Amino acid sequence: MRAAGALTAVALAAHAGPALAALGPVRRAAFPHLSGQGNPGRVAITFDDGPDPVSTPLFVEALEHLGVRATFFVLGRMLAASPDLGRLLVDAGHDVAVHGWDHRLLLTRGHRSTVVDLTRARDEVIRSCGVTPTHWRPPYGVLSGGALRAARDTGLTPVLWTTWGRDWERRATGATVRAHVSRHLGAGGTVLLHDSDCTSAPDSWRATLEALPQIVADIRAMGLQPGPLCDHSRDV
Repeated sequence: MRAAGALTAVALAAHAGPALAALGPVRRAAFPHLSGQGNPGRVAITFDDGPDPVSTPLFVEALEHLGVRATFFVLGRMLAASPDLGRLLVDAGHDVAVHGWDHRLLLTRGHRSTVVDLTRARDEVIRSCGVTPTHWRPPYGVLSGGALRAARDTGLTPVLWTTWGRDWERRATGATVRAHVSRHLGAGGTVLLHDSDCTSAPDSWRATLEALPQIVADIRAMGLQPGPLCDHSRDV
């Protein structure tokens, strides 16, 4: 009985242990590559939870005006509902990555279920966008042992973030989003924002859109180049 209990504890630790990377201080200190730490001359701009027919085109327009390309971590179900937005992102020069099919906590899913989820989302990106995604960000930034194996099996590299705007909150404003991003904004970092409110407070994306020009200006004021993850490798 003790041996069985020990094996169960080990299995649970192996499955849930990677979730510790969701803690910003732990991730930034111990897992810089997973945090999206890359080329020290750049900062990656990333968006989660789209594409959304109401908000995503406005972000594309704003980014074009700013002269910035970004990475959009899309939900498969959102892309399937608006496949034309996937082509809009690609035609505008943006990088499209996988956020999953559904926005579900992966600690509650096993390896096989996660493979199905990631494969379905990856294939939808290929179908709708005409590109093969290489990066994946788990919902809520929470990994598991099964999810890491699933990412490997589907050819996707997990990447989280070094700083975020907390732009999903009901009380978020352009000023608060910018302030949160600024806390850990630095050379080689990755910024997490949202171009959709499908899992956030209604209309919360408006605060993000308001903050975006200031965030880009802050990055450039540091002598850094904002851009997508695909240009963010340490080897660039």
